[in-house]
Amino acid sequence: MDSYLIQVNGHGDRAPVLDVHLKNTGNTMSPGKVKGRKPRWTVRASEMSKRTFNPVRAIVDTMKVEPNPKKAMISLSLGDPTVFGNLPTNDEVTRAVKEVLDSGQYNGYAPSVGYQSCREAVAAYYNCPEAPLKAQDVILTSGCSQAIELALAVLANPGQNILVPRPGFSLYKTLALSMGIEVKLYNLLPEKAWEIDLEHLESLVDEKTACLIVNNPSNPCGSVFSKSHLQEILAVASRQCVPILADEIYGDMVFADCKFEPIATLSTNVPILSCGGLAKRWLVPGWRMGWILIHDRRDIFGNEIRDGLIRLSQRILGPCTIVQGALERILHRTPPEFYHNTLSILKSNADLCYAALSAIPGLQPVRPAGAMYLMVEIEMEHFPEFENDVEFTERLISEQSVFCLPATCFEYPNFFRVVITMPEEMILEACGRIQEFCEMHYQGAEGAQDLECDK
Repeated sequence: MDSYLIQVNGHGDRAPVLDVHLKNTGNTMSPGKVKGRKPRWTVRASEMSKRTFNPVRAIVDTMKVEPNPKKAMISLSLGDPTVFGNLPTNDEVTRAVKEVLDSGQYNGYAPSVGYQSCREAVAAYYNCPEAPLKAQDVILTSGCSQAIELALAVLANPGQNILVPRPGFSLYKTLALSMGIEVKLYNLLPEKAWEIDLEHLESLVDEKTACLIVNNPSNPCGSVFSKSHLQEILAVASRQCVPILADEIYGDMVFADCKFEPIATLSTNVPILSCGGLAKRWLVPGWRMGWILIHDRRDIFGNEIRDGLIRLSQRILGPCTIVQGALERILHRTPPEFYHNTLSILKSNADLCYAALSAIPGLQPVRPAGAMYLMVEIEMEHFPEFENDVEFTERLISEQSVFCLPATCFEYPNFFRVVITMPEEMILEACGRIQEFCEMHYQGAEGAQDLECDK
């Protein structure tokens, strides 16, 4: 048996040092060696990392195509309103952050769920009689993406499933699969302005269903659900006793002829985690400020879900403290005309883009009602030289230097998504190039049939 002798050595002005000596009392084992094991390097990526898969990156990164060098690139693919510089945030928002930075009062760690005063500010902003909120109902997060991640992590275990819209934001699937959670896709209906196929949705529910994700207003569709449709969705959730994760990052980003209804204001019995943030409405996605609003008026979540969210938030120390310090002023002092002007630009762009694409043979855009996107159906039978939407958009890049995301990225083939945040002249140029591309490759019914026979 081995024993250890600990000796304190010190000399002159040197600090004492602890020496540990292994005293052999019979075994020949030396320090650093384990009997029967030959050391070797076996470093492997974790199973979670192997399960992590982003459909957008997987498709876009494999598009081996170069844009037309004779035409400047127009990218209509990224859902970042800051890209083109035509949609700056409001001066009041910027001043709020500058003043907090200059104060030097928000340079330290904040509580993992966010400062109490900031949680109070968010609760006050969203509180209403139909869906009351207090500070303890708010968890601040590093962007809406982390809000969605925490909500999924607290609601679902590995082996359970979640219900996700198709077409839908790819992050839901990326996060769920990395956690070992199954994804079941329910259909949205383009012919009904992307309403949910409620019968299909309900048919997917089983004993392992942990939550239903409702994204309204929608990325990638630009759709906005009516009050009556939201009530129908809630009726399904209520019948099946399935909680809702509401992705409402585009909340209130709806055009003048529509109204955004927070889903929590329409139900008293379905527990809801509503995820939002500053990114889109305040045009600052890089500031990474999001939140979860806990709506649980029947105490179905109880303390368990709240405590779970707090514990999960402690894995990191929350969102940027500088932005937290400015949050109350951003929420309560941003002038209404800022929101109005942003929506006026987006509505004008949506109308312009919709009208231009509607006039192109072989394309069928679906008119958006909010958010920053427009979905376009490709009548593939009229473009027989392309196998699918990915090939169509690849050739659009190589020939016209216009980049739209193929909707295969959103589990919805033979469509593509257009971002409508660019300046008006860029929309006109992009739509003109798309028209030129389609006219070059469009085949009428007879031409398409002849081409198929040639194959």
